[in-house]
Amino acid sequence: MTEPVDIAILGAGPVGLTLARKLAGQRFRVALIERRRLADQAGDPRAMALAHGARQLLEPLSAWPADSATAITRIHVSQKGGFGRCEMDATEHGLPALGYVLRYGDLAAALAKDIAGLPGITLYEDCTATLAGKDGEGLQLCLDSGDCERSLRCSLLVHAEGTPTEAAEIEVRDYGQQAVVAEVSLADGHQGCAWERFTPEGPLALLPYGRGYAVVFTVPGARAAPLLALNETAFLAALEKQFGRPLALTACGPRSAFPLVLRIRKSPIAPRQVWIGNAAQTLHPVSGQGFNLGLRDAEVLGEALWRGGPDAGAPANLAGYARRRRLDRQGGAAFTDGIVRLFSNDLPPLKLARGLGLLALDLLPPARQFVAKRMIWGARAWS
Repeated sequence: MTEPVDIAILGAGPVGLTLARKLAGQRFRVALIERRRLADQAGDPRAMALAHGARQLLEPLSAWPADSATAITRIHVSQKGGFGRCEMDATEHGLPALGYVLRYGDLAAALAKDIAGLPGITLYEDCTATLAGKDGEGLQLCLDSGDCERSLRCSLLVHAEGTPTEAAEIEVRDYGQQAVVAEVSLADGHQGCAWERFTPEGPLALLPYGRGYAVVFTVPGARAAPLLALNETAFLAALEKQFGRPLALTACGPRSAFPLVLRIRKSPIAPRQVWIGNAAQTLHPVSGQGFNLGLRDAEVLGEALWRGGPDAGAPANLAGYARRRRLDRQGGAAFTDGIVRLFSNDLPPLKLARGLGLLALDLLPPARQFVAKRMIWGARAWS
């Protein structure tokens, strides 16, 4: 038997779950398919930064984990070994925070709460899906949950399963860098201040989380393994040396590293298929834009489907979605890629230009507000 649904979402991470919650209670029958059990995501300890715009998106969906989020009320941006710095403050925008830091697992748990009981949503967890081909005006999926196989026919297939592999449709740029991530404890409080410190080896981010910092320590690829091998004292010393000033760090949690590569799908749509979140674009973590971009993908796709006709996969629906996301996707990739290229070097002319740029941002409120709005709401800040 083939079960008919309107929309099949592959991947029940935060982006896929956001879309499912956005579609719940509408006219569509939605199949949400995840290769793991949702409960397994709740223990994911990775720290992530969300802009205030993400909170505004998630609160109406009853999926904002307020108790586990640490507010970023101020951002200090500077470059190591050069002049110029810029500070952004939430009060300048009349907001409670510019962004928030929380664990991936806490956000996933908030989004997954009662998801299977929402109207129009059928959850298939611990289940893999294979695209079997076209079937008239739809697509055929084969689902395998170990002891059970079934077939689905959908009008629209949404890919939200994570970072894409290399393919002809995906543009790839390897930065030759790795991000070493960890949580560190402080002797003093952070007062809600996040630090973005640009160094010749790559950006170093200290994000307030709990009573300490979540650290994103970008280094050339060959340096990552030696940093992971250091004992706690030596790692904290290396971190302070890279930052260029004392940080009063007292302890460090487990460390891990991952390579930094830009992957962007040339078009996020194909006949009766759409790619969102990391499946559509994976960005460098500088300025924390990638995940926020994925949440906006889910929001806009949900709106496009709600406003469109009964055929979720109709070409007009998908073309309208791609058109609305073009500026934000391309702008987000260009913004992060440009920052990495401009700041990850020690060339004197560029160091001078960077310093002048940071100084101008600090002295010119309209320019500073322009950048802050881009970080908080993406291209939608001006739409």
